[in-house]
Amino acid sequence: MVLASLVSIILRIAELAFATIVAGINGYYLHLVENASSWSQGRFIYTEVVAGIAIFFALIWLIPFSGSFTHWPVDFLISVTWFVAFGLLVNYLDGSCGSVFNWSNVSFRGDQCGKWKAIIAFSFLSAICWLASSIVGILYVRDRDTRAYRRRTGGWGRGGYV
Repeated sequence: MVLASLVSIILRIAELAFATIVAGINGYYLHLVENASSWSQGRFIYTEVVAGIAIFFALIWLIPFSGSFTHWPVDFLISVTWFVAFGLLVNYLDGSCGSVFNWSNVSFRGDQCGKWKAIIAFSFLSAICWLASSIVGILYVRDRDTRAYRRRTGGWGRGGYV
């Protein structure tokens, strides 16, 4: 259980850092194109909203208590939203900056392709971290329920009634 708590805290810190990076770079891009149509910038607005929600929940659930493991369905849902954001951004680039997983020119400053790659890379990494958090939560809840069942029934296979 201590290991699960430690892994959970590490994942929450990574989720917070990745979402902050995506929100910062993406928010700067949205600031530069503030006069553009909202419809044409929909995928970036969506990504910014997902990053904001992820920052909020990562901050709230960074506080270590065992109840945070029961939120694994929300972790899974946020993971799905990050994967959708990743797909929307990859679809937007459509190979114009090279291969999606060639992250050699990822940068926070410099050329626009490097910034796009940074947003895509950290969106993907955030999705993986949220998915890992949901898996840790599932395993923790399953283990806790299994131990409670064993205490209640006196072991496996016996119903406790004679």
